[in-house]
Formats: sequence, structure tokens, C-alpha cells
Amino acid sequence: MRLSRDKINKLAHVVTDAVADMPSVGFTQDRNTIRLEVRKILEELLMQEARIDQAARQKIESQRRTIIEGSEEWIILYRKYYNEEVKKLGL
Repeated sequence: MRLSRDKINKLAHVVTDAVADMPSVGFTQDRNTIRLEVRKILEELLMQEARIDQAARQKIESQRRTIIEGSEEWIILYRKYYNEEVKKLGL
């Protein structure tokens, strides 16, 4: 899923604020530093998800016959290949 820079920043703010509100959590650095690290992690996760998606799509396209995107067969294969790629990464 492709998110805009503003949406990623908003998510980072929400996550940072939620963690800061937990009574058992204390920050050793300022909130902005924490927010920037959360944003970096979110961007890495989204890039990893995009690579997994692309790998699953390439596997479907490499089939001998053409499988139409959105068809029931395509959806089943996509889920299968997507899950295989996730398992390869140990997620």
C-alpha cells in the first residue's frame, strides 16, 4: 500500500503519542527523535510489503497461461504466493 509522506508522519505521531501515554513507558530521548524513528520503521515496513507484493505478482505473471487479475484463481494464487514470501522473510 502506498501512503503519502503526510499520512506516514501522522501515523508516526499517533504511535508516538500512544506509547508516550502508557504509564509504564518512559522516553530517554525527546519525542521528535522517537517519532522520526517510528516513521523510519513504518517506511521500511511499507517498502518490504511492496517488495512482497511485487514478488507475488511476478510469480502469477510467470505462469504458463494468462491469469486475469481479480479473478478467483488470481486471488487464490496471490494469497498463496504472498504468504510464501512472508514466510521466507520469517514474518
